Amino acid sequence: CGPPSCAVSDSALHIHTLRDLAAAYALAARRGWDDIVWTHLSASVPGEPGHYYINRFGLRFAEVRPDNLVKVDVQGRVVDGSNAPVNPSGCAIHGCVHAARPDARCVMHLHTLWGQTLAARPEGLLPCSQPALRLVGRLGRHVYEGLAFGPEEQSRLVAALGRHDGLILEHHGVLTVGRTVAEAFVLMHLLARADRIQLQAQAAGGTLPLVPPEVVARTQAQWMGDGSTPEGADEWPALLREAAQCWNHP
Repeated sequence: CGPPSCAVSDSALHIHTLRDLAAAYALAARRGWDDIVWTHLSASVPGEPGHYYINRFGLRFAEVRPDNLVKVDVQGRVVDGSNAPVNPSGCAIHGCVHAARPDARCVMHLHTLWGQTLAARPEGLLPCSQPALRLVGRLGRHVYEGLAFGPEEQSRLVAALGRHDGLILEHHGVLTVGRTVAEAFVLMHLLARADRIQLQAQAAGGTLPLVPPEVVARTQAQWMGDGSTPEGADEWPALLREAAQCWNHP
């Protein structure tokens, strides 16, 4: 296409990315996934490698809108001229993942009660429910090293992530990545359901029946196909309508 068409298309991509990321914040807030002003969701800036959007520090998830998201580089420096505050620790996590995984256009990191409870247990996610089967074996695990994320720990974190769909951050929380905002959000939705089912089933006591490995593999193949289509395409239009309701009736 010629330059005018390309410019319109690029502008539309920016608008859609900002809308989708702000919608993910609204949806996360509605589900109680926020932690006052902590934790973050981020999305790569279309056509600008090494840059991504993240929330302005100090805003609750429910206050995030497309027009108050902040553009930063992978070193956590604000590059949109706003001088908006951003959380250094959050940028350390998101920046290293975006730098190491250009395909991970959206990164979601949460401190939910269910996520932190799972992160406190040694066995990780078990194949004890249908939602879990999408993510069993597809989550890395990063050992807790404290609050700060220096370059050496960033290297260990991205090594633990590898080509996985997310991470269990021990004693800390959970993280998912996606080729789209929709994919990262839907994977987090599945992880939330799987975690809660597992933790409640374990709390009920008794032996926890697990799906056999061959059935896990078959189910993942059925679910993911050849892996070329990002998760969430079916759910996202409905989720955008839900986000619009959040914005219209905060």
